[in-house]
Amino acid sequence: MAINKRKGFRFSNYEAPEQTPFEKLFDIFKELITHTSGDVDEALDWLRELDKEYELTDENYTIDDFIEDLKAKGFLREEPKDGVGDGSGGQKADLSITAKMERIIRQAALNQIFGKIKRSGSGNHKTGLSGRGDEHMGEFREYRFGDSLERISMTESLKNAQINHGIGNFHLSEEDLVVEDTQFKAQMSTVLMIDISHSMILYGEDRITPAKKVAMALAELITTRYPKDTLEILVFGNDAWPIPIKDLPYLKVGPYHTNTVAGLQLAMDMLRRKRNTNKQIFMITDGKPSCIRLADGTYYKNSVGLDDYIVEKCYNMARQARKLHIPITTFMIAKDPYLTQFVRHFTEANKGKAFFTGLKGLGEMIFEDYEQNRRKRLKG
Repeated sequence: MAINKRKGFRFSNYEAPEQTPFEKLFDIFKELITHTSGDVDEALDWLRELDKEYELTDENYTIDDFIEDLKAKGFLREEPKDGVGDGSGGQKADLSITAKMERIIRQAALNQIFGKIKRSGSGNHKTGLSGRGDEHMGEFREYRFGDSLERISMTESLKNAQINHGIGNFHLSEEDLVVEDTQFKAQMSTVLMIDISHSMILYGEDRITPAKKVAMALAELITTRYPKDTLEILVFGNDAWPIPIKDLPYLKVGPYHTNTVAGLQLAMDMLRRKRNTNKQIFMITDGKPSCIRLADGTYYKNSVGLDDYIVEKCYNMARQARKLHIPITTFMIAKDPYLTQFVRHFTEANKGKAFFTGLKGLGEMIFEDYEQNRRKRLKG
Protein backbone atom coordinates (compact mmCIF):
# COMPACT_ATOMS: atom_id res chain seq x y z
CA MET A 1 0.00 0.00 0.00
CA ALA A 2 1.44 3.36 -1.05
CA ILE A 3 2.08 5.88 1.64
CA ASN A 4 0.57 9.28 0.90
CA LYS A 5 3.14 11.88 1.91
CA ARG A 6 1.52 15.22 2.49
CA LYS A 7 3.38 18.42 1.82
CA GLY A 8 2.67 21.56 3.75
CA PHE A 9 3.98 24.12 6.20
CA ARG A 10 5.47 23.43 9.58
CA PHE A 11 5.21 26.18 12.17
CA SER A 12 7.48 26.71 15.13
CA ASN A 13 8.06 29.36 17.74
CA TYR A 14 10.06 32.36 16.56
CA GLU A 15 13.58 32.46 17.87
CA ALA A 16 15.36 35.79 17.72
CA PRO A 17 18.77 35.69 16.05
CA GLU A 18 21.69 35.40 18.40
CA GLN A 19 23.29 38.73 19.22
CA THR A 20 26.48 39.47 21.04
CA PRO A 21 26.27 41.72 24.13
CA PHE A 22 27.81 44.51 22.06
CA GLU A 23 25.22 44.17 19.29
CA LYS A 24 22.32 44.30 21.75
CA LEU A 25 23.62 47.44 23.41
CA PHE A 26 24.59 49.01 20.10
CA ASP A 27 21.01 48.79 18.77
CA ILE A 28 19.77 50.64 21.86
CA PHE A 29 22.61 53.15 21.75
CA LYS A 30 21.79 54.10 18.13
CA GLU A 31 18.25 55.01 19.20
CA LEU A 32 19.41 56.93 22.24
CA ILE A 33 22.03 58.95 20.36
CA THR A 34 19.34 60.04 17.89
CA HIS A 35 17.00 61.13 20.68
CA THR A 36 19.76 63.04 22.46
CA SER A 37 20.84 64.85 19.28
CA GLY A 38 24.31 63.36 19.31
CA ASP A 39 25.01 63.98 23.01
CA VAL A 40 27.09 60.91 23.91
CA ASP A 41 27.18 61.54 27.67
CA GLU A 42 23.41 61.89 27.88
CA ALA A 43 22.89 58.79 25.73
CA LEU A 44 25.22 56.77 27.97
CA ASP A 45 23.43 58.04 31.08
CA TRP A 46 20.15 56.80 29.65
CA LEU A 47 21.78 53.48 28.73
CA ARG A 48 23.01 53.04 32.31
CA GLU A 49 19.50 53.75 33.64
CA LEU A 50 18.05 51.17 31.25
CA ASP A 51 20.71 48.72 32.34
CA LYS A 52 19.71 49.17 35.99
CA GLU A 53 16.05 48.53 35.19
CA TYR A 54 16.32 45.75 32.61
CA GLU A 55 19.72 44.18 33.41
CA LEU A 56 21.15 44.57 29.94
CA THR A 57 24.67 43.68 31.07
CA ASP A 58 26.38 41.32 33.50
CA GLU A 59 29.76 41.01 35.16
CA ASN A 60 31.24 39.56 31.96
CA TYR A 61 30.30 42.58 29.84
CA THR A 62 29.64 45.98 31.39
CA ILE A 63 28.71 49.40 30.07
CA ASP A 64 32.35 50.42 30.45
CA ASP A 65 33.34 47.47 28.23
CA PHE A 66 30.76 48.63 25.70
CA ILE A 67 32.21 52.16 25.69
CA GLU A 68 35.71 50.80 25.13
CA ASP A 69 34.41 48.70 22.21
CA LEU A 70 32.72 51.75 20.70
CA LYS A 71 36.04 53.58 20.78
CA ALA A 72 38.00 50.59 19.48
CA LYS A 73 35.59 50.13 16.55
CA GLY A 74 35.83 53.78 15.58
CA PHE A 75 32.31 54.84 16.60
CA LEU A 76 33.39 57.21 19.38
CA ARG A 77 36.37 59.48 19.77
CA GLU A 78 37.81 61.23 22.78
CA GLU A 79 38.33 64.98 22.68
CA PRO A 80 40.12 66.99 25.40
CA LYS A 81 37.78 69.13 27.46
CA ASP A 82 37.98 72.82 26.59
CA GLY A 83 40.92 72.06 24.31
CA VAL A 84 43.22 71.33 27.29
CA GLY A 85 45.35 68.22 27.50
CA ASP A 86 45.41 65.23 25.19
CA GLY A 87 42.75 63.10 26.81
CA SER A 88 45.32 60.70 28.24
CA GLY A 89 46.03 62.50 31.53
CA GLY A 90 44.05 62.69 34.67
CA GLN A 91 41.42 64.96 33.14
CA LYS A 92 38.50 63.10 31.63
CA ALA A 93 38.02 63.65 27.89
CA ASP A 94 34.73 64.40 26.17
CA LEU A 95 33.24 61.66 24.00
CA SER A 96 31.70 62.44 20.63
CA ILE A 97 30.49 60.32 17.74
CA THR A 98 32.63 59.92 14.63
CA ALA A 99 31.74 60.27 10.95
CA LYS A 100 31.53 56.47 10.85
CA MET A 101 28.90 56.55 13.58
CA GLU A 102 26.95 59.28 11.79
CA ARG A 103 26.76 57.01 8.75
CA ILE A 104 25.65 54.06 10.89
CA ILE A 105 22.84 56.18 12.36
CA ARG A 106 21.64 57.15 8.87
CA GLN A 107 21.73 53.52 7.76
CA ALA A 108 19.76 52.49 10.85
CA ALA A 109 17.13 55.14 10.08
CA LEU A 110 16.92 53.90 6.49
CA ASN A 111 16.44 50.29 7.58
CA GLN A 112 13.89 51.26 10.21
CA ILE A 113 11.77 53.51 8.02
CA PHE A 114 12.33 52.30 4.47
CA GLY A 115 13.25 48.69 5.21
CA LYS A 116 10.62 47.33 2.85
CA ILE A 117 12.29 48.78 -0.22
CA LYS A 118 15.09 46.21 -0.04
CA ARG A 119 12.75 43.54 -1.33
CA SER A 120 11.58 45.56 -4.30
CA GLY A 121 14.80 45.31 -6.28
CA SER A 122 16.08 47.83 -8.74
CA GLY A 123 14.25 49.78 -11.39
CA ASN A 124 11.32 51.16 -9.43
CA HIS A 125 11.72 54.71 -10.62
CA LYS A 126 11.13 54.73 -14.33
CA THR A 127 9.26 57.29 -16.37
CA GLY A 128 7.14 54.90 -18.41
CA LEU A 129 8.66 56.40 -21.55
CA SER A 130 10.63 54.05 -23.77
CA GLY A 131 13.40 55.24 -26.05
CA ARG A 132 17.00 56.18 -25.52
CA GLY A 133 17.53 55.79 -21.84
CA ASP A 134 19.68 54.09 -19.27
CA GLU A 135 17.31 51.55 -17.67
CA HIS A 136 17.04 48.17 -19.46
CA MET A 137 13.49 46.86 -19.66
CA GLY A 138 14.18 43.27 -20.79
CA GLU A 139 11.88 43.80 -23.79
CA PHE A 140 12.87 43.91 -27.46
CA ARG A 141 11.59 45.64 -30.59
CA GLU A 142 12.63 45.88 -34.23
CA TYR A 143 15.58 48.04 -35.20
CA ARG A 144 14.68 51.58 -36.28
CA PHE A 145 16.76 54.10 -38.14
CA GLY A 146 18.67 56.18 -35.64
CA ASP A 147 19.08 53.44 -33.00
CA SER A 148 22.68 53.29 -31.81
CA LEU A 149 24.69 50.15 -32.59
CA GLU A 150 25.44 49.38 -28.95
CA ARG A 151 21.74 48.91 -28.29
CA ILE A 152 21.43 46.06 -30.81
CA SER A 153 20.95 42.72 -29.08
CA MET A 154 23.22 40.41 -31.07
CA THR A 155 21.89 37.25 -29.44
CA GLU A 156 18.28 38.01 -30.32
CA SER A 157 19.23 39.32 -33.78
CA LEU A 158 21.16 36.13 -34.66
CA LYS A 159 18.25 34.06 -33.38
CA ASN A 160 15.94 35.99 -35.70
CA ALA A 161 18.28 35.45 -38.67
CA GLN A 162 18.36 31.70 -38.05
CA ILE A 163 14.56 31.54 -37.86
CA ASN A 164 14.02 33.74 -40.91
CA HIS A 165 16.69 32.33 -43.24
CA GLY A 166 17.68 28.95 -41.86
CA ILE A 167 21.12 27.51 -41.16
CA GLY A 168 21.92 26.57 -44.76
CA ASN A 169 21.39 30.08 -46.11
CA PHE A 170 22.36 31.97 -43.01
CA HIS A 171 22.74 35.73 -43.32
CA LEU A 172 21.90 38.76 -41.22
CA SER A 173 19.70 41.51 -42.63
CA GLU A 174 18.32 44.75 -41.25
CA GLU A 175 14.94 43.10 -40.77
CA ASP A 176 16.52 40.60 -38.36
CA LEU A 177 17.95 43.23 -36.05
CA VAL A 178 16.29 43.87 -32.73
CA VAL A 179 17.19 46.32 -29.99
CA GLU A 180 16.51 46.19 -26.27
CA ASP A 181 14.17 48.90 -25.09
CA THR A 182 15.35 51.21 -22.37
CA GLN A 183 13.60 53.74 -20.19
CA PHE A 184 14.62 57.13 -18.97
CA LYS A 185 15.57 57.34 -15.31
CA ALA A 186 14.51 60.73 -14.10
CA GLN A 187 16.82 62.79 -11.94
CA MET A 188 15.24 64.61 -9.06
CA SER A 189 16.42 67.57 -6.99
CA THR A 190 14.76 67.67 -3.60
CA VAL A 191 14.87 70.16 -0.74
CA LEU A 192 13.63 68.85 2.58
CA MET A 193 12.39 71.53 4.99
CA ILE A 194 12.24 70.65 8.70
CA ASP A 195 10.38 72.78 11.20
CA ILE A 196 12.50 73.28 14.35
CA SER A 197 10.18 75.69 16.12
CA HIS A 198 9.52 75.16 19.82
CA SER A 199 6.18 73.48 19.19
CA MET A 200 8.01 70.42 17.85
CA ILE A 201 8.60 69.34 21.48
CA LEU A 202 5.57 70.91 23.17
CA TYR A 203 2.65 69.09 24.74
CA GLY A 204 4.81 66.18 25.87
CA GLU A 205 5.28 64.84 22.35
CA ASP A 206 8.69 64.51 20.69
CA ARG A 207 8.06 65.39 17.06
CA ILE A 208 11.59 66.36 16.06
CA THR A 209 13.13 62.89 16.47
CA PRO A 210 10.78 61.19 13.93
CA ALA A 211 11.32 64.09 11.53
CA LYS A 212 15.08 63.78 12.03
CA LYS A 213 14.97 60.04 11.39
CA VAL A 214 13.04 60.55 8.16
CA ALA A 215 15.59 63.11 6.99
CA MET A 216 18.49 60.76 7.74
CA ALA A 217 16.75 57.85 6.03
CA LEU A 218 15.94 59.92 2.95
CA ALA A 219 19.52 61.17 2.78
CA GLU A 220 20.91 57.65 2.99
CA LEU A 221 18.39 56.39 0.43
CA ILE A 222 19.30 59.02 -2.14
CA THR A 223 23.06 58.86 -1.68
CA THR A 224 23.15 55.06 -1.93
CA ARG A 225 20.30 54.18 -4.30
CA TYR A 226 19.90 57.29 -6.44
CA PRO A 227 23.34 58.90 -6.54
CA LYS A 228 22.36 61.08 -9.51
CA ASP A 229 19.63 62.71 -7.46
CA THR A 230 20.34 65.57 -5.10
CA LEU A 231 19.00 66.25 -1.63
CA GLU A 232 19.49 69.42 0.34
CA ILE A 233 18.14 69.99 3.81
CA LEU A 234 17.17 73.18 5.52
CA VAL A 235 15.66 73.96 8.89
CA PHE A 236 13.39 76.86 9.69
CA GLY A 237 12.41 78.66 12.86
CA ASN A 238 12.56 82.47 13.03
CA ASP A 239 14.85 82.22 9.99
CA ALA A 240 15.90 79.43 7.65
CA TRP A 241 19.34 78.00 7.01
CA PRO A 242 20.79 74.93 5.28
CA ILE A 243 22.42 72.11 7.20
CA PRO A 244 24.75 69.40 5.88
CA ILE A 245 23.58 65.80 5.99
CA LYS A 246 26.30 64.91 8.51
CA ASP A 247 24.78 67.33 11.05
CA LEU A 248 21.34 65.68 11.07
CA PRO A 249 21.95 63.57 14.20
CA TYR A 250 22.68 66.75 16.16
CA LEU A 251 19.53 68.60 15.09
CA LYS A 252 17.61 70.27 17.95
CA VAL A 253 14.59 72.48 18.25
CA GLY A 254 14.99 76.02 19.53
CA PRO A 255 12.93 78.81 21.10
CA TYR A 256 11.68 79.78 17.67
CA HIS A 257 8.49 80.80 15.97
CA THR A 258 7.65 79.32 12.54
CA ASN A 259 8.85 81.38 9.57
CA THR A 260 7.52 79.22 6.74
CA VAL A 261 8.08 81.99 4.20
CA ALA A 262 11.83 82.13 4.92
CA GLY A 263 12.05 78.37 4.53
CA LEU A 264 10.27 78.41 1.17
CA GLN A 265 12.38 81.30 -0.10
CA LEU A 266 15.59 79.48 0.73
CA ALA A 267 14.31 76.20 -0.72
CA MET A 268 13.46 77.85 -4.05
CA ASP A 269 16.83 79.62 -4.12
CA MET A 270 18.52 76.24 -3.68
CA LEU A 271 16.49 74.66 -6.47
CA ARG A 272 17.04 77.52 -8.91
CA ARG A 273 20.71 76.50 -9.04
CA LYS A 274 19.84 72.95 -10.09
CA ARG A 275 19.74 72.04 -13.76
CA ASN A 276 17.39 69.09 -13.33
CA THR A 277 13.92 69.42 -14.80
CA ASN A 278 12.37 67.64 -11.83
CA LYS A 279 12.41 69.66 -8.63
CA GLN A 280 10.37 69.37 -5.47
CA ILE A 281 10.07 70.57 -1.90
CA PHE A 282 9.15 68.36 1.03
CA MET A 283 8.06 70.25 4.15
CA ILE A 284 7.68 68.59 7.55
CA THR A 285 5.88 70.87 9.99
CA ASP A 286 3.54 70.67 12.94
CA GLY A 287 2.44 74.24 13.37
CA LYS A 288 1.04 77.29 11.77
CA PRO A 289 3.23 80.03 10.29
CA SER A 290 3.68 82.57 13.05
CA CYS A 291 6.63 84.71 12.01
CA ILE A 292 7.90 86.70 9.05
CA ARG A 293 10.94 88.89 8.55
CA LEU A 294 10.17 92.42 7.38
CA ALA A 295 12.16 94.49 4.91
CA ASP A 296 13.87 96.46 7.70
CA GLY A 297 15.21 93.25 9.25
CA THR A 298 12.78 93.13 12.16
CA TYR A 299 10.42 90.23 12.81
CA TYR A 300 6.67 90.35 12.78
CA LYS A 301 5.37 87.58 15.08
CA ASN A 302 1.90 86.47 16.00
CA SER A 303 1.26 83.11 17.65
CA VAL A 304 -2.45 83.70 18.21
CA GLY A 305 -4.54 81.93 15.60
CA LEU A 306 -3.73 82.39 11.93
CA ASP A 307 -2.45 85.85 11.09
CA ASP A 308 -3.90 87.01 7.76
CA TYR A 309 -0.76 88.93 6.78
CA ILE A 310 1.58 85.98 7.41
CA VAL A 311 -0.78 83.48 5.83
CA GLU A 312 -1.14 85.53 2.64
CA LYS A 313 2.66 85.70 2.35
CA CYS A 314 2.73 81.89 2.54
CA TYR A 315 0.11 81.60 -0.19
CA ASN A 316 2.16 83.95 -2.39
CA MET A 317 5.23 81.74 -1.95
CA ALA A 318 3.20 78.67 -2.86
CA ARG A 319 1.98 80.35 -6.06
CA GLN A 320 5.52 81.47 -6.89
CA ALA A 321 6.80 77.92 -6.56
CA ARG A 322 4.01 76.74 -8.83
CA LYS A 323 5.13 79.18 -11.55
CA LEU A 324 8.63 77.70 -11.27
CA HIS A 325 7.16 74.18 -11.67
CA ILE A 326 8.22 73.24 -8.14
CA PRO A 327 5.57 71.18 -6.34
CA ILE A 328 5.46 71.39 -2.55
CA THR A 329 4.44 68.33 -0.56
CA THR A 330 3.48 69.19 3.00
CA PHE A 331 3.62 66.54 5.72
CA MET A 332 1.47 67.90 8.50
CA ILE A 333 2.09 66.17 11.82
CA ALA A 334 -0.51 68.11 13.80
CA LYS A 335 -4.25 67.66 13.50
CA ASP A 336 -5.77 71.00 14.53
CA PRO A 337 -8.78 71.66 12.25
CA TYR A 338 -7.88 75.30 11.52
CA LEU A 339 -4.31 74.32 10.63
CA THR A 340 -5.62 71.58 8.36
CA GLN A 341 -7.69 74.19 6.54
CA PHE A 342 -4.62 76.41 6.11
CA VAL A 343 -2.58 73.54 4.65
CA ARG A 344 -5.38 72.68 2.24
CA HIS A 345 -5.51 76.26 0.93
CA PHE A 346 -1.71 76.39 0.77
CA THR A 347 -1.64 73.15 -1.23
CA GLU A 348 -4.35 74.41 -3.58
CA ALA A 349 -2.31 77.56 -4.28
CA ASN A 350 0.71 75.44 -5.25
CA LYS A 351 -1.18 72.55 -6.86
CA GLY A 352 1.00 70.31 -4.71
CA LYS A 353 0.09 67.65 -2.19
CA ALA A 354 -0.55 67.40 1.52
CA PHE A 355 -0.46 64.46 3.90
CA PHE A 356 -2.01 64.71 7.34
CA THR A 357 0.03 61.86 8.74
CA GLY A 358 0.67 62.35 12.39
CA LEU A 359 4.00 60.83 13.42
CA LYS A 360 3.14 57.24 12.58
CA GLY A 361 3.78 56.35 8.97
CA LEU A 362 5.56 59.62 8.19
CA GLY A 363 8.59 57.87 6.69
CA GLU A 364 6.59 55.50 4.51
CA MET A 365 4.52 58.34 3.09
CA ILE A 366 7.55 60.45 2.27
CA PHE A 367 9.21 57.53 0.53
CA GLU A 368 6.13 56.68 -1.52
CA ASP A 369 5.71 60.29 -2.58
CA TYR A 370 9.41 60.55 -3.45
CA GLU A 371 9.12 57.45 -5.63
CA GLN A 372 6.12 58.85 -7.45
CA ASN A 373 7.60 62.30 -7.97
CA ARG A 374 10.76 60.87 -9.50
CA ARG A 375 8.81 60.02 -12.63
CA LYS A 376 9.80 62.38 -15.41
CA ARG A 377 7.28 65.15 -16.00
CA LEU A 378 7.01 66.23 -19.61
CA LYS A 379 5.97 69.79 -20.18
CA GLY A 380 3.68 70.44 -23.08
